[in-house]
Amino acid sequence: MNIGVFIPIGNNGWLISKNAPQYMPTFELNKEITQKAESYGFDFALSMIKLRGFGGETQFWEHNLESFTLMAGLAAVTSKIKLFATAATLTLPPAIVARMASTIDSISNGRFGVNLVTGWQKPEYSQMGLWPGDEFFGSRYEYLGEYAQVLRDLWDTGRSDFKGKYFQMDDCRVSPIPKADMKIICAGQSEAGMAFTAKYADYNFCFGKGVNTPTAFAPTVERLVRATENANREVSSVALFMIIADKTDEAARARWEHYKAGVDEEAVAWLGEQGAADKTSKSDTNIRQMADPTSAVNINMGTLVGSYESVARMLDEVATVKGVSGVMLTFDDFVEGIENFGKYIQPRMKSRSHVTQQLEQAV
Repeated sequence: MNIGVFIPIGNNGWLISKNAPQYMPTFELNKEITQKAESYGFDFALSMIKLRGFGGETQFWEHNLESFTLMAGLAAVTSKIKLFATAATLTLPPAIVARMASTIDSISNGRFGVNLVTGWQKPEYSQMGLWPGDEFFGSRYEYLGEYAQVLRDLWDTGRSDFKGKYFQMDDCRVSPIPKADMKIICAGQSEAGMAFTAKYADYNFCFGKGVNTPTAFAPTVERLVRATENANREVSSVALFMIIADKTDEAARARWEHYKAGVDEEAVAWLGEQGAADKTSKSDTNIRQMADPTSAVNINMGTLVGSYESVARMLDEVATVKGVSGVMLTFDDFVEGIENFGKYIQPRMKSRSHVTQQLEQAV
C-alpha cells in the first residue's frame, strides 16, 4: 500500500481546535515534513489550495501558501518522493497549469502530478470576482472535464485545438512536454465527480470515515470501481486519514479528547455554512462530510487514534479494501507524527513490509 502525506499548506493543519498545535505554514516547515517523509519511504506528498479560511478564534486556514510554487520548491530539495500540487481551476487557465506542471516535471525529474479542484467555498472566488454564479455548482464537472481534456492534449502532444463550451483553444502550444506520464487526481464523490474521475483521473481521493473504523469508507470505493468499469479504465482510490498516535491507546485517546474539547465553534459554523451552499449535491460527498457537525473538529475525516501498534493494525485493515492503492495521512503534530510513523508505526505494518526491508537494507 502506498503512503502519502497531506502537507500543511494552511495554518494549524486539519484540526479546528484551540487545543491543537497552532502554527503558521512556511516553506521550511513543509520542507522538513516532506524530507522526513521521503527518508521514511513515503510515496507522495500533496498540497491543497485554499484561498480563504474559516475564521474563528484560531483563524483556521486564514494563512496559506500557494500550491504550485511550494511544490516547485520542494521538488528542488527532494529526489524520490512524488509531488502533487492542487490547481484551483477557476483561477488558472488550463494552458498555464499545463506549462507550470511541465516546469515542475523538469525540476523534479518526472515526480510531479496535479490535483484538480472545481471550487466549493464561494467566498474564495467571489472575493476576486471569479465566482461564475451559483449555477456553477451544477455544471462544475462539465467545466472540469473540458479543463482536463485541454491538459491531456497539451501534455500528450504539446498542442490543443479543443473547442468546447468553456474553453476554446486556437493552436495552443506547450513545450517542452512532461517527460513522465502526468497523473491527475480528483476528490469528487458526487455522481458527477465519480464520472469525471472515471474518465479523466488516475487517482481518486476519498475521506476515511469515523474514528477507528478503518474500512467504513469502502462503499465509496465500490462506487468508483463501478464507475471505472463503465468507463473501461482503471482508477484507484486513496483514502484520507488523520493519525493521532502515542505509546499507548490511553495516551492517544486523551490527546484526541483534548482536541475535541477545544473545538473552535465559530470556524466550524463557517465550514457548515459554506458546505451547505451547494444545493445540487446529495449527502455522499466530501464537502457534505467535511461540514457535518458530528465531528467537525477534524473536518470529519477518518481518524485513527491509538498506540503505534493499534494504528499499524488499522492501516493494514485499510489496505484490505478492494480498489484502494494507498492512504494519504495527516497528523496532529506533523513533524513529530512523521517521525513516529517512520520509527514505530510503519515497521509494524504488514502492508509496508517491503518498504521497511528496503530502508533496513539501505542502512
